[in-house]
Amino acid sequence: MRIVLLGAPGSGKGTQTDSIIQRYGISTVATGDLLRAEVSAGTELGQRAKPFMDAGDLVPFDIVLGMIENGLRALAQINPKGFMMDGFPRDLSQAEALDKLLTKLKQPLDRVLFFEVDYEEIVKRLLGRGRADDNEATIRNRLRVFEEKTAPLIDYYAQKGLLRKVKGTGTVDEIGARIRAALDEIA
Repeated sequence: MRIVLLGAPGSGKGTQTDSIIQRYGISTVATGDLLRAEVSAGTELGQRAKPFMDAGDLVPFDIVLGMIENGLRALAQINPKGFMMDGFPRDLSQAEALDKLLTKLKQPLDRVLFFEVDYEEIVKRLLGRGRADDNEATIRNRLRVFEEKTAPLIDYYAQKGLLRKVKGTGTVDEIGARIRAALDEIA
């Protein structure tokens, strides 16, 4: 099972991650973890990424994609049950590049889950967390960026027949049941 989680910041993806991993036995592909592992191992990609990371800059996409490829190849050996990507892809060009990579690796996506939550509910949730960077202006900016960059992926994956919308409101268990309904179809 190979899945992507999509949703605005605060839509509940992170809350559901552990239960998805446990239920289906898949692994998470987290770009930040891949970056840190490549740098720590001193690989060629890690050496190319390190200056950007040290400066607090975004690592160029070609380097990130190379790390994702390495991570997916290694993961296929360790856990053939599949993977879940959260936080990637973030825009249309990344989605297209990921599709090409997964075709090359013969590991096409099975499902894309979109956590559907009203933006006012998200603002309320994030303000309730009490984190220093969770002020209303910052939250609304993150939602604006999501709307501009990531929301077009909803149509992209719907046209491919991969998208399932999951209502992201209610209790954790209610949302989890909706996720299971969407994923049990392909499990």
